[in-house]
Amino acid sequence: MNIPEELKYTKDHEWIKIEGDTATVGITHFAQSELGDIVYVDVDTVDETVEKDEVFGSVEAVKTVSDLLMPLTGEVTDFNEALEDEPEKVNTDPYGEGWMIKIAISDTSQVEALLSAEDYKKLIGA
Repeated sequence: MNIPEELKYTKDHEWIKIEGDTATVGITHFAQSELGDIVYVDVDTVDETVEKDEVFGSVEAVKTVSDLLMPLTGEVTDFNEALEDEPEKVNTDPYGEGWMIKIAISDTSQVEALLSAEDYKKLIGA
């Protein structure tokens, strides 16, 4: 199971890459493998401020649709538009080309509540 050490994680299986007051967000390798083949990624919150744990979009797999939850309060500044034509990038490269959104973090103190790679491994039993 691929769980990069340099990233932070949520109990809802999102990964977060923090760069200053900006964060890049996607779903983990574990999450995409549980969902199966991703056929659609829907994010309609660009330019909106979304509170931590609120829905910022959804991901649709062949058999299910799952909400995507905001890991940190902030403004959604960018959506990975490549996913509109190639949602399968979430399956093939969840930590790279399969990223979903970028956010301008409103409250950097929330970063402390995110899981480390080690904590995430324990959560999923890896």
